[in-house]
Amino acid sequence: MFRKKTSYKNIMQDVYSNDKLVRYAQFLFGIFLVSASFNLFILPSDIVYGVSGIGVILNKLYGISPSVVISVGLFILLVLSFIVLGKEKTTKSVIGSILYPVFVQLTASFPNYIDIGGAEPLVIALFGAVISGFGYGLIFKSGYTTGGTDILNEILSKYAKISLGNAMIFTDGLIILCGVFVFGWTKVLYSIINLYIVSIMTDKVILGISQSKSFYIITTKHKEIKDFILKELGHGVTVLEGRGAFTGNNQNVLMCVIPTKEYFLAKEGIHKIDKNAFFVVSDAYEVYGSK
Repeated sequence: MFRKKTSYKNIMQDVYSNDKLVRYAQFLFGIFLVSASFNLFILPSDIVYGVSGIGVILNKLYGISPSVVISVGLFILLVLSFIVLGKEKTTKSVIGSILYPVFVQLTASFPNYIDIGGAEPLVIALFGAVISGFGYGLIFKSGYTTGGTDILNEILSKYAKISLGNAMIFTDGLIILCGVFVFGWTKVLYSIINLYIVSIMTDKVILGISQSKSFYIITTKHKEIKDFILKELGHGVTVLEGRGAFTGNNQNVLMCVIPTKEYFLAKEGIHKIDKNAFFVVSDAYEVYGSK
């Protein structure tokens, strides 16, 4: 008797169909935040990265409306994505590519009502990065993107055989470098700081703030450490079977999740029991199920 084949496409459709209104609200609010941040902080501070960075440069040199530049740039990239990456990957970027320049135009008058001209340039750049990063996080969390250089990054990654991270450094780095000739090195340094903080904020919104740490412990005193975690700290432990690749010896690996506030106690306790214990600690953003 044959098993029914799992349809992963249907699974993804179920995922995206859940809480549609919430996701759409997140997406629209994210687009609004990114656009408002662009007009209030990014454009006045001459910060350049991504397609919007090209809009900042051309606005400075020729007075062209950034929303027009962004619209043309995103349209070209959408066509390129459709040709190179295919319909499926392009679909997720279409709505964002249309709405982003629209919202940039709608929020273009915000600086007339909110005057931040007296603030320090670095403070403006940092505040803009936080708001933009929060907005991008909401957009990506809702399952959409704004297109732009993300498309170029995927194309470069696919054909140049490099990671998405390296592709991003190349594309955004090239745009930032163009800003040197227009705005000088100081503004470029602000752009680099801004881009870095945007990436951190985006990750924080998508993943959340880690409230737990996961431990993977290899020790010769696994019983003592297991009892310490179970009885002293009061947390569950899973014993995994492992084997050293070099020695070929079988050994147990203890896995447990500890609240971040108890991380120091757990780490020091393990060291007290076995100074030679090897363990890896990583952030656990979401923990489901019972102990």
